[in-house]
Amino acid sequence: MTMCMVITTSLAISEMGFMEIVASDEGLGTIVPIIAYWLYAALIVSMEKSFPKHKIRSAEEQHNRNHLVSKGTVIKGVILQQALQAFTATLLYILIESDDDDSAAHVTTSNTGQNHDGDDGTGSMIITMLVTTAFQFLKGMVVMDTWQYFMHRYMHENKFLYKHVHSQHHRLVAPYAYAALYNHPLEGLLVDTMGGAVSFLASGMSPRTSIFFFSFATIKAVDDHSGVNFPWHPFRLLFRNNSLYHDVHHQLYGTKFNFSQPFFVFWDRLLGTYYMPSSTEDEINKESKDI
Repeated sequence: MTMCMVITTSLAISEMGFMEIVASDEGLGTIVPIIAYWLYAALIVSMEKSFPKHKIRSAEEQHNRNHLVSKGTVIKGVILQQALQAFTATLLYILIESDDDDSAAHVTTSNTGQNHDGDDGTGSMIITMLVTTAFQFLKGMVVMDTWQYFMHRYMHENKFLYKHVHSQHHRLVAPYAYAALYNHPLEGLLVDTMGGAVSFLASGMSPRTSIFFFSFATIKAVDDHSGVNFPWHPFRLLFRNNSLYHDVHHQLYGTKFNFSQPFFVFWDRLLGTYYMPSSTEDEINKESKDI
């Protein structure tokens, strides 16, 4: 009886500890982007069936040009990639000692009383928090773009890395939504995971803020690989780096262009690797010359 009680208690404590980890900001920062990836990919697949005229490549062309890798293999590769990212993110959160709780306690203590004007300061605190978060988001976006541009470009320019690593991603000549993270594990570590870690550390964002940042970055990456172009989509309106832009990079003629991901295009513009065909005819002519 006593042994059973001990085992039951231990299991209950272990379960509680696991649930506390999952429900923590660090746990959510790891899990929520993965959920967002599959939910948004499913939404895109559903929408492209409802609005087939907005597909960049027809279903037939997409099927024929992606003959090097099956969708089943892509899904397995993405799941592996996400497992490795989750493991790395968990290690990162464990290694970083956050002072968020102490800072929050200090702020709470220093603002318990009203100021001289009778205002409790809540409004100004909220504004400060929003401005700080927006700045951290922007800084994280710039850092992530910088890391991924140069790492991505190097993956193309280094013949060994392209042949044995990055070419796996380019088996998808006509990308689709849930294939966004179909990469060689080494590329996933060096480009995506390390890029996320560096942007997190450099921006100074908290684990809670990172939940939203990495979910946003994940959704943006899925959209860039979606293979659809909805003219009314906010990403299409706000970002030059979008599904059309990244589709060019996946074409045979486009592997020397459009390395930027996932947000802006300023590195491509500054370093002369930006290219967008002015029309479908120009694209076809360019592709036929390079084949």
